[in-house]
Amino acid sequence: MQPKREQELMAAWGNRFAPLVSIVCLAYNHAPFIRETLDGFLLQETDFPFEVIVHDDASTDATAAIIREYAARYPSLIKPIYQQENQYRQGVTVSTQLFAQAHGRYIAYCEGDDYWTDPRKLQIQVDFLERHRDYVMTYHDAFMFNAQGVVRSPHMQGKFRRDATARQLMQARPVSTLTACFRNLLQELPPELRGVEVLDICWWSLLGAYGKGKFIAEIKPAGYRVHEGGIFSMRSSKQRIQMSMHAYYSLARYYQRIGDQSLYEYFMIQVFSQALASISPLSKLQALGQIFQNISINLLRRLTPGA
Repeated sequence: MQPKREQELMAAWGNRFAPLVSIVCLAYNHAPFIRETLDGFLLQETDFPFEVIVHDDASTDATAAIIREYAARYPSLIKPIYQQENQYRQGVTVSTQLFAQAHGRYIAYCEGDDYWTDPRKLQIQVDFLERHRDYVMTYHDAFMFNAQGVVRSPHMQGKFRRDATARQLMQARPVSTLTACFRNLLQELPPELRGVEVLDICWWSLLGAYGKGKFIAEIKPAGYRVHEGGIFSMRSSKQRIQMSMHAYYSLARYYQRIGDQSLYEYFMIQVFSQALASISPLSKLQALGQIFQNISINLLRRLTPGA
């Protein structure tokens, strides 16, 4: 027998079955959180069908069992994928593979330790994208929570809590990933980006080739958890910088290959900036001194006759 929530959703969708939105959820050892994540998906009130693709990356806790429980209760909505071996450790880019498998015209992304709070989230985002073809993605606010459940701060602050031009997206402008809903255009990564860990900023850069980004303030903030199992949030500052450097360098190589010199130079500057941020103040001064010395020597050689 269909659960009441699934019946309600099917009734709202009428005779339509093909999903307009594919919710993609990656989970690994998220047993304490995954129920709230899945409930946030089932909370959605839409006049269009959606599907929930939940990928368990060989969790060693009860995550897979919880996903099986929900998939059994909501077989028309939740489409689980269970790995026997951890794909992340093997360097496999699962997310983009799931985008390619998704049936939706739009992708909404949320990992298994985060959650949505607004039942109108997807409806508002999709309505906007359907009306505005010059936008490729929408996003909204989120708040960070620590292990004690204490609100720390908005996930994105200041200038990032507003719309983004296509150029800003191409420059990998930060977006709160768990809030993003975007056109399903990223079904294969350029070879330069394979193996990048901070892959979401690469998504935004690639999507920028297709349009702008819209910040929708009316959507209630989602919940971004900061906990010991977080792949990025709980890394050391130096590790996060190194991960970002790798992403920027990979994007630089990609734009160099396709002949976009300005974006190649932009991302190489980001690599240099991140490299400076990762070293001590004394080493930073020494590095800048060496650069200044090299520039001075090259300039003298050019100005010296016969050099």
